[in-house]
Amino acid sequence: MQLFRLSIWKLGIKSLTLHPMRSALTVLGIFIGIASVVWLLAIGEGISKKVQEQIEELGTNNIIVRSVKPVSENASDSSSMAIYGVTRDDYDALWQTINTVDQALRIRDASRELYYGEYDRNVHFIGCTPEYDQVMKLELHEGRFLEHRDVDTSDNVCVLSYELAKTLRPLDSALGIIVQIRSTPYRVVGVMKRRGIMASIGSSLESQDFSDDVYAPITTFWRRIGDWTMEVGPGTRTNEVVELSQITFRVKRMEDVLKTSKAIESVMKRRHEEEDFAIVTPLELLEQARTTRLMFMAFMGLIAAISLVVGGIGIMNIMLATVTERTREIGIRRALGANRAAIIRQFLVETVVLSTVGGVTGILGGLACPWVVVQLREALVHWFPSTIDQLPAAVRDITPIIVPLSIPLAFMIAVGVGLLFGIYPAMRAARLDPIEALRHE
Repeated sequence: MQLFRLSIWKLGIKSLTLHPMRSALTVLGIFIGIASVVWLLAIGEGISKKVQEQIEELGTNNIIVRSVKPVSENASDSSSMAIYGVTRDDYDALWQTINTVDQALRIRDASRELYYGEYDRNVHFIGCTPEYDQVMKLELHEGRFLEHRDVDTSDNVCVLSYELAKTLRPLDSALGIIVQIRSTPYRVVGVMKRRGIMASIGSSLESQDFSDDVYAPITTFWRRIGDWTMEVGPGTRTNEVVELSQITFRVKRMEDVLKTSKAIESVMKRRHEEEDFAIVTPLELLEQARTTRLMFMAFMGLIAAISLVVGGIGIMNIMLATVTERTREIGIRRALGANRAAIIRQFLVETVVLSTVGGVTGILGGLACPWVVVQLREALVHWFPSTIDQLPAAVRDITPIIVPLSIPLAFMIAVGVGLLFGIYPAMRAARLDPIEALRHE
């Protein structure tokens, strides 16, 4: 228990204050290492949390089957008709075959021109069923969303996004107005609340911007737009026949999601010769994201550990130099009766003081991570807006999250580094011969 005597700690601190610059530089090495631990884990946790939120927005009980244009030899032939994707017969077959599903949302979308008075705008025209707002987590601003009677009667009604409604009627309500899409009038029955952009998730799903959305009954879409679409651009023309852009199945129980996904994939592969569809399982993506999070945090911890090792080597280097400088002092203490254990305690206390001060300041610096990152991001957005816009949303909108475990872990690591890298210099000091130490100049 000699190590915990106050006099030993006072002596250790007094010895360190004799060389303030050297002690401060040693503390700086530990500070950087500990702050790196907290910062890297916080940034990793922030990115992971953002990715998981994006995946959870899709619904962990959902399975998404979407149409994908296959790569074929005639892909470059603009005069050919591309027929691909999920069909209405696929929907019927899956709905009748898969008994673990309690809801299926059919979606067909296309880019179309919307006209209102003198205003015209290219919009994202979506044919869907009344479940769409629940699955996509949309909230109603005014009016109503689509109803089953709209689908049954193929009624010419639509629901607008908040941004689009305010563009058409900046001062008044958009309810009841008539808009035209492909020369067909649609009566606006509802306006949705503002919805943020759903970021892309790797190669599984593209990002989705809800600001230009117009929702109509899917039966109305089939009757008014049909399956065939043609888009003409500068020097390009595409002809496509797609019956359904996407089907989103909601599984009754979460434990049945993965096996239901495999069953859906089996049915689709039997019905399609080409890989003109893709199956996205948010639950599977979420599990992968959590596994990636652990790997990412381990990797970040390894990088931080390297910084700590460098700081520890700095402590050892300084203490070895101190032993050489204080050889005569050690000889005097030994001559006055101090044993080797007392010398070891003296030098260990000094290394622990250095590492503890570095650890505490490093933790304080680490806790400033969220504020510093947010301020830095705002500055980068101001000075380099185009560069920042090109970054993935998970990185662009990151807000570091301090991992609670990283605080005590960082402190214990700091003290551990002090003890580990202070043992050798302390033992070297204790092994000095008292007679030879007294002769040292």
